[in-house]
Amino acid sequence: MPGLSPERLSRMRRHGSGFVSTLGLELAHAERMLAGDAARDWSNMRASLRTLALTVLVAVLMGAAAWAFLTSLDIVTGAREHNLLLFALLPIVNLATAWIYRNHGLRSARGNNLVIDSSLTGTPIHARMAALTFVCSVATHLAGGSAGREGTAVQIGGTIASNIAGIFKLDGRDRQDLMLAGISAAFGGVFGTPLAGAFFGMEMCTIGKLNYSAGIYCLAASFVGDLTARTLGVQHTFNAVSYFPAMDVETMALVIVSAVVFGLAARLFSFAIRTVKRFYSMRIENYLVAALVGSLALLTVYVVFDLYRYGGLSEWLVTAGFEGQTGPLDVIAKLVCTALTLGAGYQGGEVTPLFGIGAALGGWIANLTDANPSFMAALGMIGVFGAALNVPITTVMLSVDMFGGGGTAYFVIVAFISYLVAGHRGVYPAQRIVTPKRRSLESDEGITVETAIERHRTADEEDDGR
Repeated sequence: MPGLSPERLSRMRRHGSGFVSTLGLELAHAERMLAGDAARDWSNMRASLRTLALTVLVAVLMGAAAWAFLTSLDIVTGAREHNLLLFALLPIVNLATAWIYRNHGLRSARGNNLVIDSSLTGTPIHARMAALTFVCSVATHLAGGSAGREGTAVQIGGTIASNIAGIFKLDGRDRQDLMLAGISAAFGGVFGTPLAGAFFGMEMCTIGKLNYSAGIYCLAASFVGDLTARTLGVQHTFNAVSYFPAMDVETMALVIVSAVVFGLAARLFSFAIRTVKRFYSMRIENYLVAALVGSLALLTVYVVFDLYRYGGLSEWLVTAGFEGQTGPLDVIAKLVCTALTLGAGYQGGEVTPLFGIGAALGGWIANLTDANPSFMAALGMIGVFGAALNVPITTVMLSVDMFGGGGTAYFVIVAFISYLVAGHRGVYPAQRIVTPKRRSLESDEGITVETAIERHRTADEEDDGR
C-alpha cells in the first residue's frame, strides 16, 4: 500500500490476524453455549411435558372428585334441611371421626397442614387420607356441623398428587410442582374459580412468596379441574355486585376502615378455632371424651339458641349479606358454630364459613354507613377469606373470578390491608413465613405460623408476669 511503511503494514497484518482469531474463538464459544442451552432446554422440556401431562391427569381426577363431593354435599344438605332431627347425629359423627382418625388415619388428622408439609418437604401422603376426609366431611354436613368444603378438596387434591408422584417416581422440584398443581385443581374445581385456584396453589404453603416455577402447572390444573367438574354437571353461581361506587375520599375511607375490620375478623376466626382446640386438648385427656364433649357443646348451642340454619355451609348467609339483611348476630353465630365444629375435630374446611362471615359483616357495615350492601358484602367476603388464609394475590384473583374486573382496585386495597392486619395468624399453622408482613415481625422469618403464634404467646405471658 503506497505511503505505508513496512513496519506499519506488518502491525496491521498482525492485528487483523488477531481479530479474526478472536472472532473465531468467540463464535466457537457461542456455538458451544447454544448447543449446551439447546440440550438443557430439550431436557427441561421433556421433564416439563411429563409433569404437565401428570398435572392434567391429577386435575381430571380431582375434577371428578370435586363433582362427587359437591353432589354428596347437596344431597346431605337437602336431607338435613328437611329433617332437623339429623342434628342429633352430631355426637355419633364426631366420635366415629375421632376414633377412625386416631386408629386408622395415620397422619391424616393434620389435614391441610399435612398437604403443606408434603408439598414443601416431600413427605408422602397415604391414599386413605382422601377417602377419610371425603366420608367424614360429608357426615359432618349431614349432621349439621358448620364447616366448608375447601379443606376436604385440598386434602383430596394433595393425596391424588402425592400418590401420582409416587407411582411415577417424581421427586424434588417435579414432585413439588405436581403437589401445588393438585392444590390448584382442588380449589378451582370445588369453587369454580380457576384464576384464584391457580394462584392458591402457588401461594397457600408460604407467607410472602409465590412459587412462580409451578405457575404453568397450577394454571393448567385449576382450569382443567374446573372444566372437568363443570362437564360432569357441577354448577356455580355467584352473587352480583349491583354497582361499584366512584373512588372518592369518602368511599376510600370506608373501604380502608372496613379492610381493617375484615382483617381483625379473620384474626378472631383463627383465634377462636385454635382456642377451642387448645381447650379440649388441655382439659380432657381421653380423645373420645373430648370428641363427645365437643359435639354436645355444639349441639347445645344449636338447640338452646335455635341456630340450626347456621349449620353446614350456610350459603344463604352470603346472599343475605349482599341484600343488606344481616347484622352482628349473624356474624357471631356463624363464627361460634364454626369454631365449635372445627375445634371439636369435625372434618371440613374454613373457606365457605369465611365467605358467610365476611359477606354478613360487609352487609352489616353497609347498613351502618348507608353504603351499597352488595359492594360491601363482596369486600367482606373477599377480605376475611384472604386474611384468614394469608393469600392476598389469590384474593384479588378470586374477586375477578366472582365479580369481574370492575372493582379490582377496591379488592386489591382490601386484600392487602386485611392481610397485613391479620398478622402472622391464620387457619393453616404449617404455613412457612418467607417474607414477614411487617418490620415488627421480622423475627418470624423462616418459621411456621404455629411456631410464631407460640413464640408471641410466650412473650406476652412473660411480659404479663413482669
